[in-house]
This record gives sequence, C-alpha cells and structure tokens, in this order.
Amino acid sequence: MGPLVARFSRGGQRLRLADRDRPWVLDTAVVLLVFLMFCVPDLWHGGAGDGDGPRRFRLAFTRLPLAAILLLQVGLVLPLLWRRRRPMASFGAIAAVFVLQWSLGAALRADVALFIALYSLTLHGRLRPLPWACGIMVAGMVLVAARVSPVVSVWDALFFLLSTATAALALGLMIRTRRAQLAGLRERAARLEIERDQRSRLATATERARVAREMHDVVGHNLAVMITLADAGLYATDTAPERGKEALQLIGDTGRTALGELRRVLGVLREASDGAAVTPELSPQPALTDVEALCEGVRTAGLDVVYRTAGDVDALDRGMQLTVYRIVQEALTNTLKHAGAGTRVKLTVVAEDTRLVVRVRDNGPAHRPGLWNGEGHGLVGMRERAALYGGNVSAGPATGGGWTVEATLDVRPQAGAR
Repeated sequence: MGPLVARFSRGGQRLRLADRDRPWVLDTAVVLLVFLMFCVPDLWHGGAGDGDGPRRFRLAFTRLPLAAILLLQVGLVLPLLWRRRRPMASFGAIAAVFVLQWSLGAALRADVALFIALYSLTLHGRLRPLPWACGIMVAGMVLVAARVSPVVSVWDALFFLLSTATAALALGLMIRTRRAQLAGLRERAARLEIERDQRSRLATATERARVAREMHDVVGHNLAVMITLADAGLYATDTAPERGKEALQLIGDTGRTALGELRRVLGVLREASDGAAVTPELSPQPALTDVEALCEGVRTAGLDVVYRTAGDVDALDRGMQLTVYRIVQEALTNTLKHAGAGTRVKLTVVAEDTRLVVRVRDNGPAHRPGLWNGEGHGLVGMRERAALYGGNVSAGPATGGGWTVEATLDVRPQAGAR
C-alpha cells in the first residue's frame, strides 16, 4: 500500500501543479464531463421527463423544443467555466437559469450544475455571501418540490433536494477547512524555517563578534606592548645596548605570548576534514590570577602599574574572571597607546556583596580622541562583555586630571553569562 499511496500522491501533486499553470483546462474538463453525462441524455430523449419513468411522471413536466432544451443546458453548464474565478457570479447565473427552467415546468438532468456551483462557491468564494446563496438554494428547492408535488410528496422531495444541497455545502466547507489547515501548516513550517535560519545567523554573528572581540583584545594589547618596547629599544641602542637587547628579548616573549593566545582563540574555529570539530590542546582562558602577569608585561613597556584587590575575588566564576581580565587588558592597552610610557596607573578590583567594581585610573592626558565618545572598538567590546553580567562601563577624564575606566558587574548569576 505504501508505494501505491506514494504514487497517487505524486500524481496528485503533478495534477495540482498543472492546474496551477493552466486552470482553464480543469474548468473546461468539468463542463465537458457535465455536458456528456447530463446534457446528452436529455437531448437524446427530449428532456428528463420524457422517455423514462412512469406515465404520470412524464405528464407532470412540460416538454420543450430541442432548441429550448439546448439553450437552458448552455445556461446551466457554461457558467461552470468561471466557477473558481467568479464563484458567486457563476452560482447566480446558474440559479437564474434554474428558476427560469422550473418556472416553465421543465426538468433537466443538467440541474446538477446548481449543486456543483454551490460546492464551488463554498470552496472558492467568500464566506460572507454564502448565507444568501443558501437562501436562494432553499427557494429553488421549494420551487422544485412544488412542481413535482403531483408525483412525489413535497416533504420527500424537499428532504432529498435539501440533503443533496447540504452534502454539496458540507463537502465544500470540509475541503476548504482542510486546505486552510494545510496552508497554515505550510506557513508555520516556512516561518519555523525562517526563524531557524535567523537563529543560525544570529548565533554565527554572535560567535564572530566574540572571536573578533578576543582577537582585538589579544592582538591589540600585545602589539601595543611590542611597539612600545621596540621604540624604547631603538632609543637605547646607542646609549645602553644592554637595555636594547633586553627590549628585544621582551618583544620576543610578548610575541610568543600573543601567538599562543591567538592560536587558542582561532583553535575553536578549526575543523577536521571530515567535518568533526577538533579539540585543540590549548592553555586555559586567562583569569584574575593572570592579571598580575598582565601588569608585569605593561610595566616592562613603561607603565607604572599599582594593582590591588579587595574582597573574595577568587570565588568569581571563570566567565566573570575572563571578563575582568579582558576589561583590564583593554584599559591598560589604551593607557599605553594614549598616555605613553612613564604613566602611573592605579588598578583596583573590588568584590562586594552583589557587584564587582573594576577601576583603572591613570595620570595621563585627559584629551584622548576616539575614546571620549566611545568610538573605539575596545570600549564597545568592554561594554559588551560587561553587559553579559548585567553591568556597564564608563570611561572619561578623571576629576583632578588623568583618565578613568570603571566597570561595574553584577556578581549574581546572569542568564546570558558564558
């Protein structure tokens, strides 16, 4: 049964696609089928009341000329051509011919077109005029029942005719509801697919931003230190060659450190040739215990850094410690770039009950283009990191001179914390 059902399903799908491209083909086929099944017998016998049934049944109807029968049949069947494009107009035209025909007392098999028109109106038309169409249908059925009352009981005729009309109406409503459900499911599936793609793109953008932020922190800081050391070594070459040699060694150490951190950041992006993720053997992410080594590195570049902590900072989770490290790293890098060697920096990390305060203050110049309005990528990155822990970052000239960067983080668990 499975292959047979699948074959029928594929055939139905091909028919729907063909009907979507050429809808007039199906409408014409319906008209031809109704004409062959219900019009040709009447033309052959001269009407539904002639040539078959008991004698009193034949006498109850008016015999019309062949030309009149053909005209009525055309009026009943031809409007079915636009039963899907203009269902209400099609039903109205067929109902008018139907009333005219029964007013003349003629019975035609082509009257089935009225039930087809009601079904098409229910399926393809608007629902607002449907009660009017049902009222017209009931009036037409009452007219027919009155005409056949000499032969059939009025109530029996009404029961049969109204049951047939109800069946056409119910079939149209059922298929309409089913199509609406399928359309809703397709729309929901398409919406879910779009949402899935959006989530995927958002996750990709978030990961790219995270990697870019890490790259900026790692490369920016270490390059700033290396440039400062290189400048100092250049000046010391003539006066103190030993200090120049020491500067070169520090540049090499800083470069190796930067290379190791860069490999750690980029290692998560590597993929094996078979598509499986590679877990690189890399050092752990920096933490608060590494801040002292960070300070020592910038001290060699010429900054005078005083670092102290207060509170239980070691109890912070690894994600928050990494955030604090990167904020401190970016702040010291900016001080090194904008204030230069010889600047005194006071760095404090204070853990309180519900918040963590990181403050970096230096005695360098207060005018720092690109930092005052938050134009630098580093300040944006610091704010993004702080926002993960419900915090904020402020940066600007300090009272009494110098520059201050202050970050406040919420030590309570945050939903978006890494």
